[in-house]
Amino acid sequence: MLIRDVGDTAFSVEFDGNAEVMGLRAAIRRSLPLRGLVELVPSLRSLLVCFDPQATSRAEIEAVVAALAADIGGDAMGEGRLWRIPVRYDGPDLVDVAKARGLSVEEVVGLHSTAVYRVLMLGFMPGFAYMGGLSAALRLPRLATPRLRVPAGAVAIADDMTAIYPWESPGGWRLLGRSSVCLFDQSREPPALLAAGDRVEFFAE
Repeated sequence: MLIRDVGDTAFSVEFDGNAEVMGLRAAIRRSLPLRGLVELVPSLRSLLVCFDPQATSRAEIEAVVAALAADIGGDAMGEGRLWRIPVRYDGPDLVDVAKARGLSVEEVVGLHSTAVYRVLMLGFMPGFAYMGGLSAALRLPRLATPRLRVPAGAVAIADDMTAIYPWESPGGWRLLGRSSVCLFDQSREPPALLAAGDRVEFFAE
């Protein structure tokens, strides 16, 4: 564990993996209310702790967080919501992924749609959830040349993760299909459908 400064109102607690990040977030949430705590923002290997310096001191809140971090288990992921998301598996990279991995298209669809993925963090754009747990049989690097336009709802893979593009944007992930589920809606509370710690299962439409 390593604690780093992030300005006057936040610090980052860094770990070797996401399990410890989610475990610390769960431990802090169980300890609420924690005076002066404003927000917890998980990433792949760190937890950003934001606090109000008028309500608490950095030393006080860091001491609480450090004590909780020292007592978490590496598998303490916490329990998020479970989502089942439909996918139409007709993406432009589906056949190429199958060929590259020595699989049939049906095998690619089966492997992708039978795993349970964990949302590790949100980033890149509003509502974009990085989901871990992709089968080793499907793992490929990002495209050498990213696309200028990836449609909203595109279901994609890269390295050991899968994701859904919530907006039309550039992107270099390999596109397996498309989902009609709305990942981000400003009129909804919260606007992002998925959150770190949630679990996701895909099924073929």
